Amino acid sequence: MITKKLFQSATGCTIICMLFILNSSKAQVDLNKLKTVDLGEIHGNFQGNAQYYIPDSTIGANEVPERMLFNGFANILYTKGKFTAGLRYENYLNALQGYPTGFKGTGIMYRFITYKADILEITAGSFYEQFGNGLILRTYEERNLGLDNSFDGVRIKAEPTKGMYIKGFIGKQRSFFTQGPGIVRGIDGELQINQLFPSLADKKLIFGIGGSFVSKFQEDEDPTLILPENVGSQAIRFNLSRNNFSLNGEYAYKINDPSLDNNFIYKSGNAALIQAVYATKGFALSVAGSRIENMSFRSDRNAQLTNLLLNYIPALNKQHTYSLLTFYPYASQSRGEMEFSTELKYKFKKGSALGGAYGTEVLINYSGSNSLDTTNISPELDNRKKGYTSEYFLIGNQVYFRDFYVELNKKFSKKWKASFIYSYQEYNKDVIQKPGGGMIFSHIGVVDVTYKMNKGALRLEAQNLATRQDKQDWAFLLLEYTVSTNWYIAVGDQYNYGNIHENERYHYYNLSTGYIKDANRIELSYGKQREGIFCVGGVCRNVPASNGVTLTITSSF
Repeated sequence: MITKKLFQSATGCTIICMLFILNSSKAQVDLNKLKTVDLGEIHGNFQGNAQYYIPDSTIGANEVPERMLFNGFANILYTKGKFTAGLRYENYLNALQGYPTGFKGTGIMYRFITYKADILEITAGSFYEQFGNGLILRTYEERNLGLDNSFDGVRIKAEPTKGMYIKGFIGKQRSFFTQGPGIVRGIDGELQINQLFPSLADKKLIFGIGGSFVSKFQEDEDPTLILPENVGSQAIRFNLSRNNFSLNGEYAYKINDPSLDNNFIYKSGNAALIQAVYATKGFALSVAGSRIENMSFRSDRNAQLTNLLLNYIPALNKQHTYSLLTFYPYASQSRGEMEFSTELKYKFKKGSALGGAYGTEVLINYSGSNSLDTTNISPELDNRKKGYTSEYFLIGNQVYFRDFYVELNKKFSKKWKASFIYSYQEYNKDVIQKPGGGMIFSHIGVVDVTYKMNKGALRLEAQNLATRQDKQDWAFLLLEYTVSTNWYIAVGDQYNYGNIHENERYHYYNLSTGYIKDANRIELSYGKQREGIFCVGGVCRNVPASNGVTLTITSSF
């Protein structure tokens, strides 16, 4: 009996083992076959920002109930042949201080699938889009600002023939973890003349034209006002280049669009932008100008700050990276402004008196913005509720911003190089931030010196901001040591040494270290952050004072 059971067990085990081997062999065969099959590719990236907050009443860093806040996301992208699909998972538990309060929780708010074949490309789901320079349409993500105004809908792109490009879409905009109430529709076309006509392909003069139309629909739910439910905007543009010279411009027009941004006036809006560049070896000159009037454009007339923006007003001023140069950042004024910018870059040749052994590069930039020349209409005469009139080609008397900037970059030897910067700025805090700030005049100087060692490098950054307004003079000192291609450590201090209130002369110190390998980066820092305005490309947000430990991890695959 025992022998029979053992035999039955052994037989069963043998059968099971044989079946397993056969299945494994079959699986191996199938696996070998799969090796020749294109399964597509998966790519993506991850970022996580965590901060542990430590209260500090001296700088106004209030206690955070959770103590630790976290922002994180992961993008996954799959491609196979003509198909592309992707999604982004986001986590705000809870969002870092200074981010819009609507970012709270977790979810997948960005997901799409795209099919591209022959002359068509079709996307269903989430997407970003820009027409021309963005005067009537630009949706994009700027994670540092907490801005994401992507569309959820359908987009079609077509290239009927070489040199002709057409795209159109319909959708709703993302509003944190939901969608805005407005429906947005748009179409854009572009003709690159030299590509369109083969006889012009070899010509030195390259010319292109384009046009766009965007409209939004939002129901009128106001019991007192008669608000337009359909608001249309249109734009035309051109680009021209020959040899070392290029010129491009765009003009946009928007019908009356009463909103919270313009105090619900029934006045049309318009915008014009022109840019010219001449560049050759060792020399470049650019000039740009714009006029913006009543061009706030959102898919929700009641939205504020950076939420549900449809268009983008380019800031023509120089975009700075050094901390004290960004102390008073300029934000584009969609209600109305006249802005200009000119920049000259020249490199003195090697071996010349000013060029030295390695050459010397000089950059000069001057930019600014003024109000429009407007006249308010008295309420009793303003039957159409247009608010004001304006002279198109006249510049208003009110200065919004000025920046005169000079930068000199010099390499002294194989081991030593340095940058020297001076900037004079005028900043109308009443207009750009809030009433009561007044006009601020400041002088900023920066010296950035790098010494390259056999292994790694040492960099010293010294900055000074001098002003008699606001909190007066500031200084910043940073020492950064790059241990190797993988490791670095930095220590810095921003000090309000000129504050007339001696008990408010605070040090904002910071210590950070990081490790970089391939597409992976880990950074750990500890220190204080002053309260202020943080801007990217003329779009800004308020950043509260903070103190604590921050961990940032990024990775791509």
